[in-house]
Amino acid sequence: MPIHVSRLLEIPDADLAVTFVRASGPGGQNVNKVASAVQLRFDLAGTLVLAPRVKERLRALAGQRLAGDGAIVIQARSQRSQVDNRREAEERLADLVRRALVEPKIRRATKPTRASKERRLASKARSQHTKRLRGRVGRDD
Repeated sequence: MPIHVSRLLEIPDADLAVTFVRASGPGGQNVNKVASAVQLRFDLAGTLVLAPRVKERLRALAGQRLAGDGAIVIQARSQRSQVDNRREAEERLADLVRRALVEPKIRRATKPTRASKERRLASKARSQHTKRLRGRVGRDD
């Protein structure tokens, strides 16, 4: 079943590989018998649904989850059931892709206004005057 990232974008099953492994942690006797942990691999290099700029941002966001072959590997093992872990892994991948879809704002350098320069200089002058008043008092003979 494809992962719905947004109303306009979904990741097809062909780009995903899901494997189940045994998980440590809660589960009692069940933990030794059932492979409830999920390892979700998303083929970032081979996917056609994302634009190249989005792929670059996703690579940066993935960090250590990025494998050597260009795939994003997400592991989920906090839940006791396989279905819940799979849902959690898919949601984490969708959240990662959603964050990569947001184009960062371009920073444009601006100059300070004339009024802000004047306010800064007036503030400095007030400080200088205050500090001058803290000096030694001269004797009037």
